[in-house]
Amino acid sequence: MALTSLNIHDHPVPLTVFCYALACSVILFTDRFALPKREQRKNRPPFSRRRAAVDIVARLPIIALVFAGFFSISWRPLYAGAGSMSFFIIFTGISRAKYKFIREPLVFSDIALVADVFKYKSIFYANSLNIVFWIVAFLYVFGVSALYMYFEPSILPSRDKLFWIAVMLMVADLPWILLFYGPVNRPVADAVQQLVGKPNVKVSTIRFGTFASVVFHFILWLGRRREKIVAELSGRFFAAVKDLIGHDADNKAPLVIVWQSESFIDMRHCGVNDVKLPTIDRLQKLAVQWGRLATVFEGGYTLRTEFAVLSGLVPDDLHIDASYPYLRASHYTNVVWPTKLKNAGWSTHFMHPYDRTFFLRHKAMPQLGFEKMTMLDEFGHDPTRNGPYVSDAALTRRVIADVESQTDTKGSFLFVASMANHGPWEPNRVEGMTDPVSIYLEILQRSDKALGTLVDHLNKLDRPVWLVFYGDHAPLLKSFADPFPDPRTDYFIVPLAAARKPHHGPVFPRNEEPWKLLEAMLKHANLQKDDLR
Repeated sequence: MALTSLNIHDHPVPLTVFCYALACSVILFTDRFALPKREQRKNRPPFSRRRAAVDIVARLPIIALVFAGFFSISWRPLYAGAGSMSFFIIFTGISRAKYKFIREPLVFSDIALVADVFKYKSIFYANSLNIVFWIVAFLYVFGVSALYMYFEPSILPSRDKLFWIAVMLMVADLPWILLFYGPVNRPVADAVQQLVGKPNVKVSTIRFGTFASVVFHFILWLGRRREKIVAELSGRFFAAVKDLIGHDADNKAPLVIVWQSESFIDMRHCGVNDVKLPTIDRLQKLAVQWGRLATVFEGGYTLRTEFAVLSGLVPDDLHIDASYPYLRASHYTNVVWPTKLKNAGWSTHFMHPYDRTFFLRHKAMPQLGFEKMTMLDEFGHDPTRNGPYVSDAALTRRVIADVESQTDTKGSFLFVASMANHGPWEPNRVEGMTDPVSIYLEILQRSDKALGTLVDHLNKLDRPVWLVFYGDHAPLLKSFADPFPDPRTDYFIVPLAAARKPHHGPVFPRNEEPWKLLEAMLKHANLQKDDLR
């Protein structure tokens, strides 16, 4: 039966208000499912009636703007209500799925990764986003919309139609546009800061629901005054290039290689004793410092660990930038280690055998002080022949070639981010193997062998060499454990070649944070005169 026979559209204002109220009720109810109950109990702030009321009221304008958006393109209250409910529920469902996969709800910066998810489906474990997904999504969005447009009559006034359409579009869109306007954004960001407090995506998702949390954190990101914050952070570190010594006593410039090993963890910590890692055992004996490394994130988001190591900044100090620091990399140029080393006369090189645009590294790394980048397009990698990722053996050969092309007249800093251990560990990725754990262990052993080749070569150089090796995060190996029993990875700070001194010997392990790795290496290498402030 057509809705026109029900005459409910004879009262457009009450109907619109009712549809908005109904949408709010459904959205407030379904928002609670963005996180499991156990996670909600763990992260929910102390209950307060006033806070609970404020949290609900704070969401209403966000819902109203989404409702207005659907209403402005249709002038149909039932459609606007149904569209708003679907919009928020889809965000909640995506957030719950993301949490189930990597134990973090949806973050505002994930929106910046949407294109990458579809471009690099395998690395995001998103192979289900195939043609069937697109057909179903298309039919749902446009098919259901078409049904509403056909069966639900419009309440657009018959007079001055263009005027009312323009007014409604302005009501729906202008608030979003004004968020990008400084005089509006800054007071709004200040108000949101007072509401949200210290950014915490789990707490915000519990308090405001998924989409409102995404919006509030995005407003904070837009309005963040980074110049003052970065200046304060920079004051904690030595800022003068004179604090860096470019040569050692025999006038040989040092070589520092930082190897970030993708998804590396010594599985013997987890009771898997049939894996052989002789190079890791060797590094333990050679290291001046080694042990377990705290993880910035469990099972993913390599860039967070990567930035922590390169910047020396505690993630909490990054405020809202912590989830995706490369979006605003230029603000941290003068704080990070590669810039300090470059300013001290060192060469700086970032090597990563993956697409240069992934995580915006093609823009971020030059802004973080890297003079040179070697990315996937320079490896001649054929996935059909060589597998999904460049092997650590091939990466090691490239590193050795780069080291051989250098002179020892200036310090060299080479940051290597490997890819070989990255999941998914699908059947036959290693010939004859189908079990993900077995595949991971085999690749781990191959990476250990490649690392041994690198160590052997570096040890023969006629200059001081420092190797910093660490795993960026535990593997997302759900067939083994979910969550991982101990997500800490392993790290080693190793003097090689002329950097090795007679007093260097085996040391006891110690826990460390990734943002302190390069600071620790510089102290061990005596490349810094004064303690960091």
